[in-house]
Amino acid sequence: MKRILIGLIVAAVLAAGGWFGFNFYVQHRATAEVEAAFEQMRQQGGKASHGKITFELATRTLTIEDIAVTPGNLPQAQIKIAGIKGTGVRLVDDIRFSADSIDIAGVEVALDQAPPAKLKVSYKIPQLTMRDYAGPVHAAAAPADNSLIEMYRYALSQYTGVTASSLTAPTLTMSFDSGNAAAGSGEFNYTGLAIQNLKHGKIDAMKADRAVISVEVKQPGKPDKLTGELSNIIVNDFDATAILAALDPQTSGDDNYRRVYRQVSAGPYTLKSAQAIRVDIDGFAIEDIAVQPSKFRLADVLAALPQDQSAPQTPAQARELLEKLAGVYEGVRIGKAEMGKTSIGTPQGTAKINAVRYREGEFAVEGVDTPSPQGQFKMERFALKSFSVTSLMRWTAGLVTPGRAPSLDQMLGLFRVLEGAEIKGVVSPYKNTRQLITIDTISLNWGQLIGSIPSKANLVVKMVTPTDPSNPAQRPLIMAGVDKLAIDLDLGAAWTESSGAFALAPATIDLGNLAKAQARFALANVPRGVFTADPVQAVEQAAQVETGAIELSLRDSGVVDLVVAQFSRMQNVSRDAARSAIAEMIRAQGEKVTAANLDAKAAVDALAGFVETSGQTLTIKLTPLGKVPVLQLMDALNSEPIVALAQFRIEASTGL
Repeated sequence: MKRILIGLIVAAVLAAGGWFGFNFYVQHRATAEVEAAFEQMRQQGGKASHGKITFELATRTLTIEDIAVTPGNLPQAQIKIAGIKGTGVRLVDDIRFSADSIDIAGVEVALDQAPPAKLKVSYKIPQLTMRDYAGPVHAAAAPADNSLIEMYRYALSQYTGVTASSLTAPTLTMSFDSGNAAAGSGEFNYTGLAIQNLKHGKIDAMKADRAVISVEVKQPGKPDKLTGELSNIIVNDFDATAILAALDPQTSGDDNYRRVYRQVSAGPYTLKSAQAIRVDIDGFAIEDIAVQPSKFRLADVLAALPQDQSAPQTPAQARELLEKLAGVYEGVRIGKAEMGKTSIGTPQGTAKINAVRYREGEFAVEGVDTPSPQGQFKMERFALKSFSVTSLMRWTAGLVTPGRAPSLDQMLGLFRVLEGAEIKGVVSPYKNTRQLITIDTISLNWGQLIGSIPSKANLVVKMVTPTDPSNPAQRPLIMAGVDKLAIDLDLGAAWTESSGAFALAPATIDLGNLAKAQARFALANVPRGVFTADPVQAVEQAAQVETGAIELSLRDSGVVDLVVAQFSRMQNVSRDAARSAIAEMIRAQGEKVTAANLDAKAAVDALAGFVETSGQTLTIKLTPLGKVPVLQLMDALNSEPIVALAQFRIEASTGL
């Protein structure tokens, strides 16, 4: 359809160039020149006719009536113009002319695409007025190659040779019939269209006061009708020369970004469905849209499109097309984009979003308030860091492998698409209870990728969750009167290639009024090859990894009293007796460990003392006595934990 539309525009430009290429002072000369232009189109295989031609010498007014054109290379297209009236027409020089105003009435363009698409599109512009117009007398010859890219280049090159102080059209109507029940048919009506200061392919501003949408979808069993309205459509600082440069094969090595739009904005916007769905958007704005000619290669995408659009794409074709599209998106840069307050009404309720934003690689959704089967869900903010459409499309393309499920390495490629994610301010119903989960922050960041595997990461979680009566592990908490858990987690890990050291420091979890635990541990001699999605290679490389120092601390904020109270109920003894019994059990079990490792006695005594006095902090530090391979240590912990602990110097202490 685009190929047809561009062809029509080219045909119209050719005709217009001829219409005004004449001697402005002689009536018969004007007629001869216009007729010569129409004859040129006929010789190219098209049909072209016109009605009465008049020229008033006093006002330099040229009028052409009843124009009809069917381009030779586009037999499914027709252009009709009721009349063109140019006032103050004069020659600037041998190749250019100007006019104080040009009024074009009754423009109708009909496109009827051949099968299998069967798409029919028509445009109607009752009145179009151009002020202070200047342009070429004759249009340049159309390209021999009628490919879509060449047609675009040709149309834009003609456009860059025109100037006008303004172009206005009170209304424009676009109607379409897809010939496909799922896509349907409909109409778009624009009012108040205007262009200000068109000069050599650059426009100061374009606007449309309103666009009214009406689309019918006749899909069997699900007929629907969409109606909508979009107001205040504004485009500031449009530069067609940037697009022309991107389409020019001579600029294939140009890595500079060329701005196409300074700003595009519109709104408010309303869309309604016969299925009781309504969307309302306050407005949206996009700023600083630029293209990079070396990467914005539309011709590559068009070449990858299937010739037979009625046939389904093969996985290989889909992957190739996604890869080409990713290349085009890589050649587009957007400074920032924002969509304002949005509400989506459905029979189940109304969902609201305060804003959707994209800026400097961050994509964020803010102020979500939506119904769910369990109750209202609210979220202050959700963000993806270093979000890239190009990377996402290339990752998706890599997952499409005919006859084979994506590999683990392909799935892990998502880490290359993003650098982190963040959720803030969530309030959500908990299952079918009346209690709520509240999330202050969940933030996950990663980096230093080795292949698809991050070698550096940080996770922060601050949330409160109700205890679950259906979870056996949480029943002691519920029996002790604990109805919620406050979780404060901070976990950081990083690998240093120069030293081969891997450190987890610190990993902290704070369970509110129960306990706060902190862990630090280090690994030595960690090779680069351990960061792989190949499990066999990972195990082979892990054999070189050695255990470093391990430090654990646990601060009691109520967990000891909780354990004592639970033991007291189970044994039907007093809490003091229960506390003493637990301490004795720890010492008795610890005798087996201390027999093999005297250092362990300090840890056993510290743990027993930790239970005997509430509110303390227990600290245990393990230092390897020599090289302790991680894999050997893990095997020993599973089979002979006492022997495993004997490989460490153990230091333990408690304190308030």
